[in-house]
Amino acid sequence: MNRQPLSAGNTHDYTYDNTYENPYVDYARMDALHGLAAPRTGARAELQFILISQVKELLFRMVHVEVDAARRELRADRPDAACRALGRGVRNQRVLIGCWESMNTLTVDEFLGFREVLGEASGTQSFMYRLLEFTLGNRGTSMVRSTDFEAFPELRAELDRPSLYDEALRWLARSGLPVPERLTTRDPSTPYEPDPAVETAWAAVYRDPDTHRAAHDLAEQLLEAAYQFSCWRATHLLVVERMLGAKPGTGGSDGAAWLRKINEHRFFPELWTMRSAL
Repeated sequence: MNRQPLSAGNTHDYTYDNTYENPYVDYARMDALHGLAAPRTGARAELQFILISQVKELLFRMVHVEVDAARRELRADRPDAACRALGRGVRNQRVLIGCWESMNTLTVDEFLGFREVLGEASGTQSFMYRLLEFTLGNRGTSMVRSTDFEAFPELRAELDRPSLYDEALRWLARSGLPVPERLTTRDPSTPYEPDPAVETAWAAVYRDPDTHRAAHDLAEQLLEAAYQFSCWRATHLLVVERMLGAKPGTGGSDGAAWLRKINEHRFFPELWTMRSAL
């Protein structure tokens, strides 16, 4: 196997012997993985920033795999299997939030030591992060460039499929709960708007959880996934404020101000608002 040298900035230079065979490295292509980290400056903290960014990207994918699995299970009327998939996804979300602990060790002067080379690069441009949001149900496209849709056709394809929440509402309707047909047949490419009828349906589930045990379990798993996503956003905001203060974001956003606004968004909105009606 032809292995490539591993660059780790100015502190280490790991190189594999081309004749060396290692089943673990070969199976998971660990040499190629480490070779992807290529700092552009001599700043010590840049490698850490790149590695944690790559870890987050892979975890986005892990969460998406489970969210997509939950969606398929709901479509097949298997709510218990959907709950198990969401439970696995939530565990990965917790690991994602933990990534901010590593990022939060960077001081402002360390980050400024390499921020300039980021140019317009920003985590908001992550294809996998946007795909995850689309699949969960947040289908606003204001942060997606037309070139992103061209480069990652899966983003456009996802907008043509019902989101996880769309499938949850369709399953509720098939289960006999009063979800209006206008919501089960709506255009999935459009952003979802909260509906009082859905709030009423979820409230009925919580008023009689024994009768609606599967729906209640699903609601709790959905809410936990939404809660973890909101924790991710809130922690992101705090880390950005600590590192950048009120400076604009590298991707052209308003930085902390934009993150503060997006923090107000909630996935599966009626699961939050119906609590006031109980």
